[in-house]
Amino acid sequence: MPVFESGLIALLLWASVGYLFGSIPFGIVITRLFGLGNLREIGSGNIGTTNVLRTGSKPAAAATLILDGGKGAIAVLIARALAAEDAAQVAGLAAFVGHCFPIWLKFKGGKGVATYLGLMLALAWPVGIACCLTWLATALLFRISSLSALVAAASTAIWLFAFGYASVLGLGILVSFLVFWRHKDNISRLKAGTEPKIGKK
Repeated sequence: MPVFESGLIALLLWASVGYLFGSIPFGIVITRLFGLGNLREIGSGNIGTTNVLRTGSKPAAAATLILDGGKGAIAVLIARALAAEDAAQVAGLAAFVGHCFPIWLKFKGGKGVATYLGLMLALAWPVGIACCLTWLATALLFRISSLSALVAAASTAIWLFAFGYASVLGLGILVSFLVFWRHKDNISRLKAGTEPKIGKK
């Protein structure tokens, strides 16, 4: 855990800022800008990168990935620059929660993988890179996005320990748990062998 330097009011303020960043539904915005229709009526209806890819537009999926990851990173970096490390972690966690439960979409959002990777890159960049490479290696091997996300999330605590980021370990474990929880339906399909592969419409 980080050293708590900020007061409760300040932490609540940064939690609000992080949540508002995280709750921007870039997947829906991008698909509409690209003229790809209503993302809620495509594939799984999820607002994340994998479902945007099911529209057949790789540029739209890439833009969603960058923006969803960026909102987690930006929340962390702004809070760190203007406050302290405890505020950065709170803002990053809140951004993740905002993506998963955005107020603009009646709290029905995405699964938070890109936002999780973005906040980890900002909080502890060696760990973030290791998690991204873990996701990529798993995706190349199995071609299943959800499995890649689960393996990357499961590896977070290992990378945090290996690279000496003990102060981020609590947050890493919490976010990893939330990634697994958000993927509970995917886990059921993985067990049944019915989880679709990357790129499948």
